Amino acid sequence: MPKAAIFDLDGTLLDSVDLHALAWHEAMVEFGHVVTFEQARGQIGKGGDKFIPMFLSADEQRDHGAALEQWRGNRFKSEYLPLVRPFTAVPDLLRRLRDAGVRVAVASSAKKDEVGKYLDIAGIADLVEVTATSEDAEESKPAPDIFEVVLKRLKIEGTDAVAIGDTPYDAAAAKKAGIATIGVLCGGFSETLLREAGCVEVYPGPATLLACFGDTLLAK
Repeated sequence: MPKAAIFDLDGTLLDSVDLHALAWHEAMVEFGHVVTFEQARGQIGKGGDKFIPMFLSADEQRDHGAALEQWRGNRFKSEYLPLVRPFTAVPDLLRRLRDAGVRVAVASSAKKDEVGKYLDIAGIADLVEVTATSEDAEESKPAPDIFEVVLKRLKIEGTDAVAIGDTPYDAAAAKKAGIATIGVLCGGFSETLLREAGCVEVYPGPATLLACFGDTLLAK
């Protein structure tokens, strides 16, 4: 069995992808950029350092990139964070891992204060041993930095862990850190995209992972 399971949060344990996409879409429009909801949604899973350059030029980033990201953060916290809910069976899945002797960690491109609130919303704050956020790393996903921070804090190698994520960016980042990835479809990305990015197994979501636990990478 792996020594640790490293989870993404948005779209993996929490039903929040559409809400983040709305906040980013509205922020882009607020600052005069034509970015559709669908375009924003396709980039969710990246931190602001990777998201903003997809739509703003270097000059635009210097001029108002920080202000746009701050506006987005405030918008999300005030309008959308209260609507975030966990997917089914999230605490049960993490308890199953803990009972099996697998350490539980979180590697998220979200900000530190958002991650703390997410853990409370999901009811898993007492089940997660280690967390790493975009503020702990030089670059967010799909760079491997956040996963590497988690591995360092757990004092294990990438081959001793399994990552669980809903985006190709999770899989790409984990692969660069030497970690095998289980993909979940509940974030909206297709199985084809997840497997192409490196996911070894793909399941509909946390509840299915729990139901099929003994057959997954988490128990092998």
